[in-house]
Amino acid sequence: MRRTVAAAAVALTLAATGTATSPSYSEDDLEIRSPASAAVGPAAPAPAQVLRQAEVALEGEVAGTRRPEATLALRDLFATLPRLSAADRAEARGILARPTNQSGPSGEIKYTTRSFKRCGQRVCVHRVVRTRHKATRAWARKSLRVLESVWRTEIGQLGYRRPVKDGRRGGNGKLDVYLANVGARGLYGYCVPEFTKPGFPRLASGYCVLDNDFARRQFGAEPIDSLRVTAAHEFFHAVQFGYDYLEDPWMMEATATWIEERYADGVNDNRQYLPAGQLVRTHLALDRFESGSAIQYGNWVFFEYLSQRFGATIVRRIWEQSGHFRGGGETYSTEAVSRALAPEAPLKQVFAQFSAANITPARSYPEGRSWPEPRMVSQGSLGRGGVASGELKIDHLSTQNTRVTPKKGLDERRFRLQVRIDGPSEATSPMATVVWQQPSGQVERLPVRLNAEGVGSRVVPFNRLQTTTLWLVLSNASTRFDDCGGEDHTYSCSGTPRDENLPFTVRLRVVTRR
Repeated sequence: MRRTVAAAAVALTLAATGTATSPSYSEDDLEIRSPASAAVGPAAPAPAQVLRQAEVALEGEVAGTRRPEATLALRDLFATLPRLSAADRAEARGILARPTNQSGPSGEIKYTTRSFKRCGQRVCVHRVVRTRHKATRAWARKSLRVLESVWRTEIGQLGYRRPVKDGRRGGNGKLDVYLANVGARGLYGYCVPEFTKPGFPRLASGYCVLDNDFARRQFGAEPIDSLRVTAAHEFFHAVQFGYDYLEDPWMMEATATWIEERYADGVNDNRQYLPAGQLVRTHLALDRFESGSAIQYGNWVFFEYLSQRFGATIVRRIWEQSGHFRGGGETYSTEAVSRALAPEAPLKQVFAQFSAANITPARSYPEGRSWPEPRMVSQGSLGRGGVASGELKIDHLSTQNTRVTPKKGLDERRFRLQVRIDGPSEATSPMATVVWQQPSGQVERLPVRLNAEGVGSRVVPFNRLQTTTLWLVLSNASTRFDDCGGEDHTYSCSGTPRDENLPFTVRLRVVTRR
């Protein structure tokens, strides 16, 4: 599901620069320390709470609250149906029902007057001509043209599986999309799983709901632009239901936001989410899902990096590894990513390279000049004999960055920066990279090799003739989890990360070449 308002980026406190002898900070040294860990997720909801969350998801924006995502809240409700009481199950079925079903709870998205349908080759668009959900014939035609075009892109060109057929629900076997005034509730649209495919309990058919006009006053953009990105995003959720409707929610939202670039590249609506994701908030795990937040939307940048490097088909291969159909990999998100990348490179190496690329987005992505830059956990400058040291504690699939520049007086090529790292053991996948920017603007990314105990060092040029800025990029690339298959969807496999808050001791020292 897409939301109308992106979550604001969390501002990280940057450590000031300082000296070893003075309690006040100057530019002679820098303090290296970590932001607070965000590893602990919320408690898994009880079945009745899942029902309440789905109700809230469709109620609209409420000041001071964080709403669940509608598509995923409704997905969770669908999956929880067998565990609800009889009364709650009846209410849940009403919430999950199509707008044409008038028996659902009041306040849900329901048509209360006759609806009209217009079908293309693969999609049908439904509308009403009265009530607050009314849509014009012209807008319905436009919506249908866009949805058929999205189908040709995502299924025809990119090769994804077709959405699971819904029998003749909605009047025929085509995908049904209903137009309604969901923008008044702070939503662009959503999709709902409806029935599982016989013999394949993790594959589901479904239907979608999109806004009935995408009015600029509600969405702040040209209506056709909002329609195009929303159709691409929500249709991909219907596609995902045909791979594994129970897949980890971070990957469902991140890839649905990524695919907007494949269909409507020039709209760039998904840039609004970048400050909330790992491009900027590097200390938050890549696979973290927060209901009501934009973290998972912002992490479309990871799949953008993969597709830039390995081609757009890499994301489809990831979903094939996730898929619970014959020949599918039947695994969870980060394991699916790891398997899909295996012929190319280990995930830990790719994650470290992704984190290093994000240091300079303008040089790493075709549109990166318009993107924000990552936050630093510490930054400062070092002069002759300068030393900086400290300990960083890093959660799984996250990164912390330190920025350091040569101080005036380092004007000869003989000056170097010695980087020493004492990290966790190799089993937890620690990774380190130095990003070196030269006065010409050229950037080099230099890996720091860590041994089995997580210890390593590297010496790099650190003088004003050769270096403008150096960044130390430290990553915890662990994808190890315990207790997979739970009900807390915060991380991959609904499990508990094994390697959180791991310590990396860092020492930076200005030295001279002999």
